Formats: sequence, C-alpha cells, structure tokens
Amino acid sequence: MAKKEITKTKLHVKKGDTVKVLAGDDKGKTGKVMRVLPSTNRAVVEGLNMVTKHFKPSAQNTSGRIDKIEAPIHLSNLMVVVAGTATRIGRKVNEAGKLQRFAKSTGEFIN
Repeated sequence: MAKKEITKTKLHVKKGDTVKVLAGDDKGKTGKVMRVLPSTNRAVVEGLNMVTKHFKPSAQNTSGRIDKIEAPIHLSNLMVVVAGTATRIGRKVNEAGKLQRFAKSTGEFIN
C-alpha cells in the first residue's frame, strides 16, 4: 500500500506579521497574526474578527461565562503590511542562497 506524501504548503503570512484585512466586517483594519492554521488556510489576527463564545459551567468555573475571542480569517482576505503599506508577497533567492519572502512593491526582503 502506497503512503500518502504530505506536502507542506508555502503561505504568504507568518506568525508575527502585521496584516491588513481586505474583506469582511473588519475590512481595512490592521493587526498582528497570532496563529496560522495551514490545514484550513486561515489565520487568527489579534483584535480582529471578534466572536462571542459561551462557556458552560465547570468544576473550576461554577458559573458560566461569555467571552469575546478572535475567530480565524481566510488567508485570501489578508495582505501583509510592509513599511506601512499593504503589499503582495513573492519568493526569491537571497544572497545566502535561501528562498526568502520579499515585498513586490518595494523589492525588500521580509524576515
């Protein structure tokens, strides 16, 4: 039986990037990426796409609670912000011979 080969997809967004939201209720807002979910092509952005989450009572928390938490946003609705402006991201080989992300608007490399 042949094994399935797992391929790691290259994403234009990384944890810690500042991104701008292109579509949805938070369109035009910027925030920092807290977590990237490659399996679903989504990212959680700090302070954006807030949803209400109800928690049931438990042994530690005898009364339930209602919290506002960040919900994931699809990566197609996010654009990386470099030097204060949103830009598209590409990949090219740097001086060390490694493939690295770069801003297509300015041509500068992104860590």
